[in-house]
Amino acid sequence: MATAVLTLRLPVEIKAKLDKLAQATHRSRSFLAEEAIVRCVDLEAWQIGEIEQAIQEADRGDFAPPADLAKLLKKYAG
Repeated sequence: MATAVLTLRLPVEIKAKLDKLAQATHRSRSFLAEEAIVRCVDLEAWQIGEIEQAIQEADRGDFAPPADLAKLLKKYAG
């Protein structure tokens, strides 16, 4: 996989936590930062995809029938 360099600024407190985590896990700060960014980007992309899918369903009028919603509310409301 090709890589690229990214420079960023962090609050001093976050860098200190990152340093401590790197030491505890025997990983580099760069490794941990990359892992965190990958997880964040993947999660945000998934959320956006789910929202876009829900909007498309709503635009088609694809909603749960009122009876199904009533069952769900009854199940969780007690």
